[in-house]
Amino acid sequence: MIDVVAGVDSSTQSCTVELRDAATGALVATGRAPHPVTHPPVSEQDPEAWWAALVAAMAEARRGADVRIVAVGVGAQCHGLVVSDADGRVLRPARLWNDTTSAPQAAALLARHPAAWWAQQIGIVPSAAITVSKLALLAETEPETLARARHLSVPHDWLTYRLTGRRVTDRSDASGTGYYSAATRRWRTDILDEAVGERDWAPLLPEVLGPDEAAGRILPAAADALGIDRDAQVSAGGGDQHLAAQGIGLGEGDVAYSLGTSGVVFATTPDPVADVTGAVDGVANVTGGYLPLVCTLNATKVTDTIARLLGVDHRELTDLALAAPLDPERPVLAAYLDGERSPRLPSARGMLAGITTATGREQLALAAFEGVALGLVRGERALAALGIPTTGHTIAIGGGARSLAYRQVIADLTQRPVHTVDAPEGTARGAAIQAAAVHRGETVAAVTAAWRPATTSVTEPAADRSDVWDRYLHLADLQAEPAAAHPLSPEREDTHV
Repeated sequence: MIDVVAGVDSSTQSCTVELRDAATGALVATGRAPHPVTHPPVSEQDPEAWWAALVAAMAEARRGADVRIVAVGVGAQCHGLVVSDADGRVLRPARLWNDTTSAPQAAALLARHPAAWWAQQIGIVPSAAITVSKLALLAETEPETLARARHLSVPHDWLTYRLTGRRVTDRSDASGTGYYSAATRRWRTDILDEAVGERDWAPLLPEVLGPDEAAGRILPAAADALGIDRDAQVSAGGGDQHLAAQGIGLGEGDVAYSLGTSGVVFATTPDPVADVTGAVDGVANVTGGYLPLVCTLNATKVTDTIARLLGVDHRELTDLALAAPLDPERPVLAAYLDGERSPRLPSARGMLAGITTATGREQLALAAFEGVALGLVRGERALAALGIPTTGHTIAIGGGARSLAYRQVIADLTQRPVHTVDAPEGTARGAAIQAAAVHRGETVAAVTAAWRPATTSVTEPAADRSDVWDRYLHLADLQAEPAAAHPLSPEREDTHV
């Protein structure tokens, strides 16, 4: 029997558990269980489903593995709002990050204070994605529910509570709520008073742990349900992308392209980031610094949709896209299929331009990959415009990173090699690193360095795709024009990426 640590990734779609050797970091076993499917613009899940999936995923990982689980770390989807009563009972389904129904509330917050104020105060500008907008919506539509609330959580906080009985969080997830300042290390209850209503908010908010602190020992009942040692430690946990940065060993100057249901481009820096345009979220990382990022709502679900429409699987879609000629007048896609977060256009829809009678399946497949990648490259350029170094390695992660088409398009658009690393489940791996740190009494940064994953592929630039850039920008910005013409519409939250 060997001692292992468990890293948990509770994402929008599923729960993944990795068991890793506590001494070496070697992968021992993996388990996975699905979450309920959601369909934005309304996107809600019962948090009890997250717990059930964690139990199932842990059981699958443990099956046939002769291990003792000595520590656990939890990473989860950011921003979702979990409202509980004094006894810990969840009062309503959790609104997830990709629920855009609070767009009017986000617009009202921006009418109260401009984007520059929010960026300077808390590093992030309100959108329908973040927790403060969801709280404002709850106050307007379900005031009786909010009145009964005694605890406010985001998904990883709630799972950590189920594991330990403690109401704690970390800087990374707290900084994505819209009412926590990572730079000053304090909850901004004044923002809650303004946005949601005056109340003694402090008792409802979790304690924010430091990067290397433990949340505590696992509860006996949770240990028994999960098959974990009763003396196991639970780490502080964190947001999914934040822990993925540790899982892939992201260093200063590196840029990560995360290709999942959503798309995220991010880097790491020791200093606070305040983007007064609202394009870049200046959230905290899990080691005491910052993880400036740009998040789009539409990534692999775009290529999933085009694959379904073309009647092909993912491999065939990749083959079609790579076979497409790079005609300067090829179709271009603004991939806003389910509204968009970057830019803040929650009511936007996908727009495809440049179709002719000569358009073939290959060009439609390529438009899907390019449309996703162009939105993320636009985000990287926003990072660089803030002076954030982006000249290190470009690392592709997430399910979409398995597609050569995604890697090739990103390499061509950035004119830099795109690397993949031996961390197919970056968030779960990062959570395991954090768990190992608390078990071993080391820093998360030190274990990250010791467990840095090997490079598994390098995709070199092979073509110049700059000919499609201006056409993409023009198409992508078309839906911002009606929003600008109607300042009170939800889309007016921000028109800059």
